[in-house]
Amino acid sequence: MKSSIGFIEYRSVARGLEATDAMLKNGTVELVQATVLCPGKFVSMVTGDIGAVESAVKRGIGYDPTFAISSFVIPNVHPSVLPALTATTTAAVTGALGIIETIDASSAVVAGDTAAKNANINLLEIRLARGMGGKGFVFLCGELTAVQTAVRTTEIKIGEEGLLIATSVIASPHPDLKF
Repeated sequence: MKSSIGFIEYRSVARGLEATDAMLKNGTVELVQATVLCPGKFVSMVTGDIGAVESAVKRGIGYDPTFAISSFVIPNVHPSVLPALTATTTAAVTGALGIIETIDASSAVVAGDTAAKNANINLLEIRLARGMGGKGFVFLCGELTAVQTAVRTTEIKIGEEGLLIATSVIASPHPDLKF
């Protein structure tokens, strides 16, 4: 069961790939993403049972700690996070639109999970730092009050850590508005 997600950001593509290989060989985890991000960083995300994910992340950091920038494990990740990360969500834009802009990729994943766990919204996409100067974005939709709640709870959690750039809630987005 894919109940947890682990994330490591590296400052080297070469070391990130090697560490990701070590993570995957360490246990029974599944690769979500292993990709280059702006500006010249590398990110690895795995999913699986909490113990396997924790072990894999520990192995990935331990492979060469001088190149690991940040990491986290989210136990009991909200089921809508993985589809939002891989752009496989089936949710359509309905109701209000919420946007959460974070300082880095890892905080965008945490923001998406926080939003989904605290309000009845649809996660549309969690976009990670490609072509965006290292920033992350979360796009979500739903009833206006739910979107406001999701954005506000995320502002509190991510803002306390100094990782929030900006948020926005558009009550009734124009149909031509694309993101």
